[in-house]
This record gives sequence, structure tokens and C-alpha cells, in this order.
Amino acid sequence: MRVLVAPLDWGLGHATRCVPVVREFLRQGAEVELAVVKANSNFFSEVFPDVKQHMAPSYGIVYPKHGYNMALWLIKNSAHLNLVMREEHRFAEEMTKKNGYDVLFSDNRFAFYSKNAYNVYMTHQRRIAFPPAFAAFEGVGQMWHARLMKKFNEVWVPDFEKEPGYAGNLSHVDYCPQPVKFVGPLSRFESAVESKKDINVMAVVSGVEPARSRFEEKLREALRKIPGKHVMVLGKPYAGFKNWTEGNIEFFSHLPIEKFARTVARSQWVVSRGGYSTIMDMAVLGAKCICVPTPGQYEQIVLTRDLAKKGCLVKIDDAKFNEKTLKDAFDLKVALPKPEKQNLLSSAISSLFHK
Repeated sequence: MRVLVAPLDWGLGHATRCVPVVREFLRQGAEVELAVVKANSNFFSEVFPDVKQHMAPSYGIVYPKHGYNMALWLIKNSAHLNLVMREEHRFAEEMTKKNGYDVLFSDNRFAFYSKNAYNVYMTHQRRIAFPPAFAAFEGVGQMWHARLMKKFNEVWVPDFEKEPGYAGNLSHVDYCPQPVKFVGPLSRFESAVESKKDINVMAVVSGVEPARSRFEEKLREALRKIPGKHVMVLGKPYAGFKNWTEGNIEFFSHLPIEKFARTVARSQWVVSRGGYSTIMDMAVLGAKCICVPTPGQYEQIVLTRDLAKKGCLVKIDDAKFNEKTLKDAFDLKVALPKPEKQNLLSSAISSLFHK
């Protein structure tokens, strides 16, 4: 079976959660290739050096300067998004015709399907969260997403079927136009690592510009004022493995998977954005998390809000994040529930061999 895997390029999270998917396809004997963009190509080359890559159309997302402008930004850029969707659909059809793929696997790439292949679409946002001021449009957003999912043969959800799972009502909705398979939380990490806690804070910078760089600056300013040893991972796999120290902060442009896991194990706290892939990774690694959701990404705000209410993590609003709010968070007791080991992903992939 020939498979082409294509993650969305809105940040690195879609790429990281495709790692266990690619691993399982390979384990079961599939021939896997990747549809990548420049921003995630190096990451995949590091993890799967022998897997062939093809350059796919990029959404080239740059978020608005202020998060509250996100709704207007989406309206303004709708023509661009539709153009990329048409390009990626044309790309998917051409690649399938040229290379004879049996399965196209899309992680949230809205138009990555072909009439000549079996199409799988993966998302944890079956319900797209809208801010309160635009809550009236949430039903429209769900209908729009459902219409896109009709183009695929199956919809996979990286969460547990039993509510609330990790994604709560983002992943658990009453309606979906296609068969839905819950494949369990997906992480590039396989288990937690035991280690002495000799790092106070591990800060993980991620996301789309310009919010990514602003978060990096806020972290720098706060951590240099807090005594102790801190580590900051800048989330730049395209920059290679660079390492330097400024005062009490050790910086890494990027960390390979095993070293990232060991660094989390050594850290008393992990501070990051609130992306779903990050949540799944931190749950597997047993990290104590402080999440600062990206302004304007209401999905992150809803996800971290709900998990914070359950005592799973600490949530700090981006506008309120500083040295004081970070130090106050250290006094709280939180723990993400560890995911139960199941064979949901293995079973879902195995079923594709019989289509």
C-alpha cells in the first residue's frame, strides 16, 4: 500500500502528531511518502531520513499583530486560503496520478484528497471554537468544516471516544458527515523518562509569526528575572541544532526527539503555548504545564481553559504573562492525566489495508 501523508503547515504541531501515524504505517509495511513545506521539511528529515518528501503548496500563514483581529483577518484572507486549497487539491490529484498512491492522509489540510485514492482526514477540531463576540457563527463554522469533510472517506480524531478526552467538545460533537474513528491521543514521544529535576523552567516557543517571536521575547524577559537554571527551545527545526547561553537561560534552536524528552524530564515546569499537539506530548511525558494560549487562536484558549478548570495545567492569558504571574503559577498543583495505552491507531491503519 502506497501512502502520502500531508500535515497542515500552521505551526509545527500538525507535523509532530503525524510522527506516530507515519511510524505505524511503516511498521505495518506501507510505503510512505510525505507532502511537506519548507517550514517542516527539516523536522521530517530528522525523524524520517529515509522517507521521500514532496514539496506541497504552503498556506504561508502570518497571524495578525493583535489576537482580537483574528476574525477579521480570516475574512480578509479568505480568498488566499481558498486559492491555496485549490492548489493543494490540484497537487493531490497530480501526485496520485503520477505516483499511484492508494491512500492520501491529510492532517487538517482541507482539500488534500483525490478521486483516485482512499482519503483520510484527521482533525481534533470537529467543532471550530469561536470567541464569544462571534459565537453566533459557530454553527456556520461547523457546517463549513462538515462540508469539507464530505470530500474524504474517513475522519480520524486524535482523542479518546469517551468524553471528554483531552479535547473536550472540540473533538466530541453530535454530527459528522463521514465515518469517524477515534485513534487516541497521538504523540511523537512513546513514554516518560525519569530524571533529576535540575532545570526550573523549560520554555517551548512555537506557533506562527509574529505571535511566535513576541512570545519568545516575553519568555526571555520573565525568565531572566527568575533565579535558577532555565532552558528555552525556540522551535526552529529549519535553523539546525544551535545552542548558546545568555545569563541563566540556555537556548536551543531545536532539539531532537530524544533530547527534548530528556529535557522535559529534567524540568520542574514546562511553559508553552496551548496547542493540542503540545498537550498530547506533555501528557505522555508527564510534564507539569503552564500554558499561554496564542492570542486569537480561540481553540487554544478553550482547550487550556477547560483543562485548567480540571486541574490538569495552569493557564495564563498572553496579555497577563510576566514574571509575577509565572512565579505565582509555581505554587499551584496540576497534573495532566496520562493517556491509557490502546491500539486505536494500529487498528485504524490496519483496516486501510482491506479497503
